[in-house]
Amino acid sequence: MKNIYLEIFDKQKKFFRKGILNNVDYRKEALIRLKREIKKNEKSIQKALHDDLGKSEGESFLTEIHFVYNEINIATKNIKKWTKRKSVRSSLLNFPSSDYIIAQPYGNTLHISPWNYPFQLSISPLIGAIAAGNTVLLKPSEFSIETSKILEKILHNVFESGFVTVIQGGPETASSLLDLNWDYIFFTGSVKIGKIVATKAAKFLTPTTLELGGKNPCVVDQTALIKTTAKRIVWGKFINCGQTCIAPDFIIVHKKIKNELLDEMINQIKKLFGNNHKNSNSYGRIISKKHLMYLKSLIKNEKILYGGEFDINEKFFEPTIVEINDLGCKVMEGEIFGPILPLYTYTDFNEVDKIVEKYKNPLALYIFTNNRSFGEKFLHKHSFGGGAVNDTVVQIINDKLPFGGIGNSGMGKYHGESTFNTFSHFKPYISKPLWIDIPLRYPPFDKKLKLIKKVLNSI
Repeated sequence: MKNIYLEIFDKQKKFFRKGILNNVDYRKEALIRLKREIKKNEKSIQKALHDDLGKSEGESFLTEIHFVYNEINIATKNIKKWTKRKSVRSSLLNFPSSDYIIAQPYGNTLHISPWNYPFQLSISPLIGAIAAGNTVLLKPSEFSIETSKILEKILHNVFESGFVTVIQGGPETASSLLDLNWDYIFFTGSVKIGKIVATKAAKFLTPTTLELGGKNPCVVDQTALIKTTAKRIVWGKFINCGQTCIAPDFIIVHKKIKNELLDEMINQIKKLFGNNHKNSNSYGRIISKKHLMYLKSLIKNEKILYGGEFDINEKFFEPTIVEINDLGCKVMEGEIFGPILPLYTYTDFNEVDKIVEKYKNPLALYIFTNNRSFGEKFLHKHSFGGGAVNDTVVQIINDKLPFGGIGNSGMGKYHGESTFNTFSHFKPYISKPLWIDIPLRYPPFDKKLKLIKKVLNSI
């Protein structure tokens, strides 16, 4: 049966083959137009994010819109440098030659984006793909309905047909798109769906970036400064109502300071979101009633230390802290992706290392300690996507730090120049004259081997 998206796919192929995207100025101008259109629709984007996720204007601007502006600024400022042919030193065996590396676009790229940061995580990879000279077909999430609509409007107004296209739809749409032979696939979402994407991509050996998730541990040792630690954990955990892939998923805290940390976290929750969280302008909502019911099931048999209230119709779920003594309980089985923070105590730091190894390759790992050297050694010891000593989530802010997972938390990386690199094949070639030809490399080697060894050993 013919794939219903084949005509759109072929249109993308034809556009790429025209060679228009070989013009770096054309790419740059496209990104400038994109920024202009986003600015024009800024209020509409904020309203859409509020309708989908209950985000305040401030949170929408800081975590979604400004992030995108920054990525566009970086790309437009550096695109000429990134695309410039790079000369490298030649090998003595190739003498005389000129050796180069050029950044070549993959071609036609498919992007499947998630609902938790539906604007930022749709546009940010697209910026790098365009800077590198690719076309983009974007399938935004079917759950963040209003943001997906505004995304389609903005991208339609900015880009020519065949350059960037938005296709709306759910799992069936994504599956049909994945059946086509793309040159690159960029997926952000769950581990479960990521495995499906990887399987489909393998059919064509399509290179793929998978930005997935993980059960991110947050360690607090007995030397940590309680007030600052609590504030940074609460901010990182409950921003976007806990629906952040790099949020602390659970806390491992030293027994001596557990109660003090708990009290201060409750205090900080009230400071950030008020005593009535439901009426707070700074506290978001769960994406869907289905996801809220899943979150409810996680705390059914747990000891609730704070929160636990919810309203299905309002898609409201209160900031919640639970105490756990058994790592085998339901709330510790997988990534929570919501405003539930399990608290687990330890007395021997060797136990901490074992727990982190149990939840291998998280997308993020955090440790709070007054001994920064110790904290850095701890991070060096374990495998994870990205992390921080004495903070949470902020590793994503620096565009010079690549963002991405490892193992179950994903593969590939992006942000800033890393996004351009992700969507580029760095093609090497050499250029040699015909007027001279060193005979050393040609057989027979019997009489030349001694000289060859002498030359090679001198390199």
